[in-house]
Amino acid sequence: MFEYKGVKISWLGHAAFRLTNNKVVYIDPFQIKAAAPADIVLITHEHYDHCSIEDVRKTLKENTVIVTTAAAQDKLRTVNAQFLLVVPGKSYSIDGVKVEAVPAYNVDKFRSPGVPYHPEKDNKVGFIITMSDVRIYHAGDTDLIPGLETNVKNIDVAMLPVSGTYVMTAEEAAEAVKKIKPKVAIPMHIGSIIGSKEDAYRFEKLAKCEVKILEKE
Repeated sequence: MFEYKGVKISWLGHAAFRLTNNKVVYIDPFQIKAAAPADIVLITHEHYDHCSIEDVRKTLKENTVIVTTAAAQDKLRTVNAQFLLVVPGKSYSIDGVKVEAVPAYNVDKFRSPGVPYHPEKDNKVGFIITMSDVRIYHAGDTDLIPGLETNVKNIDVAMLPVSGTYVMTAEEAAEAVKKIKPKVAIPMHIGSIIGSKEDAYRFEKLAKCEVKILEKE
């Protein structure tokens, strides 16, 4: 766990995080332990390692709001919760927590020639979450995409994928740091499915900011 200006940031493995101040926010819960129930659950896109019905259910309480894309909501249609649908480029306010949806897609990671794992047209997202005046960027599954420095500004803590294959490599994530200039960066998309601590350490050496490599909780 890492605390930044009153916001506790817990890495739950892979791309999953829990943010806690006077609210509890989960991002992409996947293979998590049962823990504090969520006020808000953010789901970046519908892929199974980011949108897990079983894990979303572990986070729910009576008035939890799930903030996600239309494709992910369709996958979660059996989940009894309030949904707020997002699209890239829009901002939302949920019970005092500001959430900005930003683009997340591939430019050079392909499942077959010309077919990216995360196409831009699908409107998958990353999130900028503002809690206690702390701006936290969760990149989602993305490459080093055009317009990053325009869409992602004034970031305190950036959670960036470093595994390559489906998302940015450690080297590309270090380039992202140059563009968005976070105060602190946390490598993710490691330790499950693909990506390792070695990727995280490589990113730490290259990134021009403070880097926190968290232990899974």
